[in-house]
Amino acid sequence: MRCRCGRAGDVATDFPRRIVCLSDETTEILYALGAEDRIVGVSKLTVRPAAARRKPRVAAFSTTDADAVLALAPDLVLAFSDVQAEITRELVLRGATVLAFNQRTVAEVLDVVRALGRLVGKAREGDALAAALAAGLEAIRESARRFPRRPRVFFEEWHDPLISGIAWVEELVEIAGGDVVFPELRGCGKSRDRVVDAAEVRARDPEVIVASWCGKAVRKRAIAARPGWDAISAVRDGHVYEIRSSLILQPGPAALTEGVRQLHAILAHVVGAEVPAALRPREPTDATLLAPSVSDV
Repeated sequence: MRCRCGRAGDVATDFPRRIVCLSDETTEILYALGAEDRIVGVSKLTVRPAAARRKPRVAAFSTTDADAVLALAPDLVLAFSDVQAEITRELVLRGATVLAFNQRTVAEVLDVVRALGRLVGKAREGDALAAALAAGLEAIRESARRFPRRPRVFFEEWHDPLISGIAWVEELVEIAGGDVVFPELRGCGKSRDRVVDAAEVRARDPEVIVASWCGKAVRKRAIAARPGWDAISAVRDGHVYEIRSSLILQPGPAALTEGVRQLHAILAHVVGAEVPAALRPREPTDATLLAPSVSDV
């Protein structure tokens, strides 16, 4: 591997030069680091940043055309989680170099940002990006401290079976100003271990329901129509919301910026609090979220 030294703390390397990203968040991180020229292929589900959509698209999240990946002659493939274990195995058996991340918490997401910075010879940029993301989260946390109360929140990651939020999402709910109703499940990395009973959701009586179904539009009327859910505070008071999965269910920059901003705006609306302009969502939010809950301060 050839390398050349640049600024102190950085080592610009010739490896990897041809990266295939099998999930959205590594693509977004590499673009944020200014290393997009190294990306030769992305997931078919990639939407962020918009420029990445012009890259060759070779993979869905759980299925990948290994021939299409290998045809791009990658020197590194970036994968995520046990869901892509079989994809990883096939590519490794066929001679590819694969690095699989498995981040589940906010801290681990920041670690991945730093690791990718070092991997592509942009350690300073990686550290700076991680610091900026952490500072943004702290600003949201500080804003949430001014809430008059912390509403109970059920984050619905899937509808059939009913699945509660993964660790980084539950952490973001808390940073944004809410209290999750299934805190005991946050550490369960596999979705099957976060399946909950509809009657138990009803018993825990969330004041807010935020749903995000991966690759599928949320049907809020169907949520409200579930047997017995008319007694849930969130349904009774009209506090059922959607956040697009691309903004919250990928463990990368989107979730730690726009995703948490949307959570914060929703919770501020519910408790009648104001959100500083700098912390407003920058992309379209749930259509039922009313603007008066967000101030220009």
